[in-house]
Amino acid sequence: MSDSILVLEDDVTLNHLVVRQLNKAGYTTTGVSTWADARKFLENNEPALIIMDGRLPDGDSLEQLPSIVDEYPVIVLTAYGSVKNAVDAMKKGAEDYLLKPISPDELLFSVQRTLSNSAIRSDHQFCKQQLRAKTLGGKSLIGGGQKMHELKRLISAVAQDDITVLVQGESGSGKELIANAIHEYSPRVSRNFVAVDCCTLQEKLFESELFGHEKGAFTGADRQKKGLIEGAEGGTLFLDEIGEIDGTIQAKLLRVLETGVFRRLGGTKDLVANVRMVAATNRDLERMVREGGFRADLFYRLNGFTITSPPLRERREDIPELAQHFISNHNFSRCIDKQLTPAAIRKLIAYDWPGNIRELKNVVERAIILSRDKQKILPVHLAFGSSQGGQSALLNLSFDHDPSLDELTAKYLEHQLKKYSGRRSQVADVMGISERSVYRMIKRYELSE
Repeated sequence: MSDSILVLEDDVTLNHLVVRQLNKAGYTTTGVSTWADARKFLENNEPALIIMDGRLPDGDSLEQLPSIVDEYPVIVLTAYGSVKNAVDAMKKGAEDYLLKPISPDELLFSVQRTLSNSAIRSDHQFCKQQLRAKTLGGKSLIGGGQKMHELKRLISAVAQDDITVLVQGESGSGKELIANAIHEYSPRVSRNFVAVDCCTLQEKLFESELFGHEKGAFTGADRQKKGLIEGAEGGTLFLDEIGEIDGTIQAKLLRVLETGVFRRLGGTKDLVANVRMVAATNRDLERMVREGGFRADLFYRLNGFTITSPPLRERREDIPELAQHFISNHNFSRCIDKQLTPAAIRKLIAYDWPGNIRELKNVVERAIILSRDKQKILPVHLAFGSSQGGQSALLNLSFDHDPSLDELTAKYLEHQLKKYSGRRSQVADVMGISERSVYRMIKRYELSE
């Protein structure tokens, strides 16, 4: 199907010439001579391009530009000697302008270039939207349990502000994905998200990577290098495992957070750090502060807003969805639609996942390989670590008040029901009571199985 073009020109002869030329080139072209006719056309049609004169009998086209350039690419036609108007049109969003009299070849070249650029922008925007939807709705924030709902609420609340965020959580629980989601929800989404792994870089190398360096700053520095702070200009800088950096870097990072400026290694110029910082750690920074291993002033700067990434054992209801996601997105497919059996799902839910989501991904991908050409993944295909499926991890029953015995019992029973997928016989064995007693306690505490 050919592209549709609207020609808005009050010179009837020129209007007919342009329409005829574009129709001959294979475009579907409509010509009108007033803004009133153009508005009627646009009420029922959506052209791929608008070509319009700079001045019309019923309105100044330059004044109308801001209201249409967001929806349609525009080429402005201008009389000789009106170059200033053409420049103004470009500033207001026009894609191109052509001086009258118009050369047919120049007209076709401008139309082709404008339509091509518009298509590229549309494709780029579509890909960004798809990637954003995949990141927010699928890849990074999978799960509909209570913990995930609360996590998404916090991300949505803090993303719009530029406050520094500290993400705490165990290794493998998805801290970087949370940081990326904060970036994706923020006004900085159109700029870069730059991740820095603080535990893999030595002091000098870390400083050079983060702040950049000037030529001659150290042996081998034969040219200037911009650091990751500059690479994240206008975007988000994610500092993973912030608890691993030493005191010297802590002091320089504190200066960036307090003043918004930094210097490259070996440099004397103050550079502005236009970045939003998100830090993450699996260590207890408050304890490190008390023991002298982490600067208190830096901790308080980082701790502007804290988000805790829940361990997988505390969101067991999300395990089936996560496992299915890894099955659907593995990149070594045998072209078989793999499915976990109910027994395999129960085994996954019962395991305590000390390695969290990272470990779940490894277990599922290993199961895909071990199940070979079979469609169903069975419990026998699931190979866990040293703490074999179902061995209890440290149980944390947290309350914001001193709980009663009934509250403790209800919370513990709820935990066991989630862990064993509502199978009362297994819960009864673990708790050392009869299955009938478990049933009565479920009714008493109004728990769901």
